[in-house]
Amino acid sequence: MSKYYLAIDIGASSGRHILGSVQDGKIVLEEVFRFDNKQLTKNGHVCWDTDNLWNGILGGLKACGALGKIPETIGIDTWGVDYVLLDENDQMVGDAVAYRDSRTEGMDQVVDGIISPQALYERTGIQKQLFNTIYQLTALKQESPDQLCKASSLLFIPDYFGFLLTGVRKQEYTIASTSGLVNASAKTWDMDLIEKLGLPSGLFGELSMPGTVVGPLLPEIQEQVGFASTLILPATHDTGSAYLAVPARDDQAVYLSSGTWSLLGVENDVPVTSDESRASNFTNEGGAWYRYRFLQNIMGLWMIQSVRRELNGTAYVAGHISKYASDKKWSFPDLIEAAKQAEDFPSVVDVNDDRFLAPESMIDAIKDYCLESNLPVPETVPQIMQCIYKSLAGCYKQAIEGLSKLTGKTYTSINIVGGGCQDMYLNRMTAHSAGLPVFAGPVEGTAIGNLIVQMIRDSIFKDLTDARAAIKASFDIKEISE
Repeated sequence: MSKYYLAIDIGASSGRHILGSVQDGKIVLEEVFRFDNKQLTKNGHVCWDTDNLWNGILGGLKACGALGKIPETIGIDTWGVDYVLLDENDQMVGDAVAYRDSRTEGMDQVVDGIISPQALYERTGIQKQLFNTIYQLTALKQESPDQLCKASSLLFIPDYFGFLLTGVRKQEYTIASTSGLVNASAKTWDMDLIEKLGLPSGLFGELSMPGTVVGPLLPEIQEQVGFASTLILPATHDTGSAYLAVPARDDQAVYLSSGTWSLLGVENDVPVTSDESRASNFTNEGGAWYRYRFLQNIMGLWMIQSVRRELNGTAYVAGHISKYASDKKWSFPDLIEAAKQAEDFPSVVDVNDDRFLAPESMIDAIKDYCLESNLPVPETVPQIMQCIYKSLAGCYKQAIEGLSKLTGKTYTSINIVGGGCQDMYLNRMTAHSAGLPVFAGPVEGTAIGNLIVQMIRDSIFKDLTDARAAIKASFDIKEISE
């Protein structure tokens, strides 16, 4: 009888419960539940609907119970940087504000007045992005200092749901490293930095590594879902899990976790915190077994997702349905076919420009960028899509060139995992732009990475090398040449 392990993988738009087992030496996946993740406007800020997420988590656990497929262990992963605060009675203080909220505008200047960007990067190794936790907490300190005074603990989103399931608080290392508050070399909270920023030191406790046992499900949770199980920490940051699932052929491979965000880089044994690395906008996120993910955060498929919502009338611009909405309901394959109709359209935008992070209209943001840059302005859906695809592929090429310069290595392939690896049009454009073969798959990279930490802890696999060999043998990896 197979042993089951459960990955609860929550992304920016949806969450999934994926059961994993090993049969005849191969990893087998089964999606048993899916739920939407949505944002709300509360108290003037864009926030996560934590009640909806919690109901989704419980719903998926109940689905496992109904199937009679009881997981030995459970792991939760989500996006990074966002958190909740709890008071001494374990009640939320304030809201779970989302990283795309505008409250952090100008907060980098406040932090720069306390510690220089060079010194901050040398300590933390984290790429400067306005949504980093360091800027979120600085904004909260200015806007609602009473919330920080009331708080007795800080939990990142997966830490928080783990607490609701078990009653045990853990701060997991890989997701904490995205905050800009962890010392890259020491692998612990940088308490000197936290003191300089005037943040309450009591919010920052011991960091736990992937593979740590959090605890059994609370009795009341067991009663609701119909079974007992134990929560294990995977790499709770989804990119940390996704990188573990890359079945790279050698150490000359570039990793690309492709989804709402594109995370392109390599794994290192030590952080690279030089000023040259900072200026090139590379980050050193902590990974399982203290492997550093040296990468660039690139805007990714968010731009395509946003355009699709506008065209389908599910995105609101200044409180109204987008002017670009039509009766046609665009699928992602439709958008790919549209892009192919305008392959001679030349304009390329900087996909990492802040205007694309959370615009009221992605289509207008792209047009405005082109207008301001004296580039041909895309006027049709095919031109908009070609501009995005060409821009993403070009950005990947530039990131690989920067990576090679910083590491002194020549890279010979690009290994793509995650939902974005299914976009063969983008894969071909990436291979052509970078002049490197692309290996696409597995699709469920994040869930697989979550599962193999659980399986390694349970001795299903000896180590990461053993697990990656099983991944390579278990899933279809497509090769795309330039």
